[in-house]
Amino acid sequence: MAAHTEKNNKPGKSGGKEAQPLIIAKTPAEEQRLKLERLMRNPDKVAPIPDRPKEWNPRAPPEFVRDVMGSSAGAGSGEFHVYRHLRRREYQRQDFLDKIAAKYNEDLQYLDKVDQNQQDAEERTAKRRKKREKLKQKKLMAKKAKLESKKKQEEEGDEEKSSDSSEEDKKEDEEEEREAEDDAEAPSFIMGKK
Repeated sequence: MAAHTEKNNKPGKSGGKEAQPLIIAKTPAEEQRLKLERLMRNPDKVAPIPDRPKEWNPRAPPEFVRDVMGSSAGAGSGEFHVYRHLRRREYQRQDFLDKIAAKYNEDLQYLDKVDQNQQDAEERTAKRRKKREKLKQKKLMAKKAKLESKKKQEEEGDEEKSSDSSEEDKKEDEEEEREAEDDAEAPSFIMGKK
């Protein structure tokens, strides 16, 4: 029975499972390789993923201070160190509160900036929409005028008006292209614009 207990207590050997030799990693790469091999022996086992570290918070100030002390003369030599630690802790707490307030202000400024950019984008969109509507109205009026002129041409049989109407078509096409280029130049939503 003693031989059986000695056999299980050898370093690098597991109790009842397969015997794995004890390997000491000499380099970080080898250590990582060993960890990966250990994980891959049992792929069904969940790999431990550590949680994100919590943000540091200072200790809350005491609600009631019974023995107020200072660094003035008359205090014992040991009291100065206690005072120094209390002062350092209070300065850390105040710095922490200042950083939180600054972060809060930056977040508010960012949200205001995003809202302002969205309003600007909506205004530009509304302006362009209005411009497109005017252009559509203009095109419709031009088409109606063209149809009326064609009816008159058919009635009169005048060939000169057909050449004039083709020139008007070319001008309208050029205007449409210019309008499309103008719309494409300015982006509708800019984050970094001040």
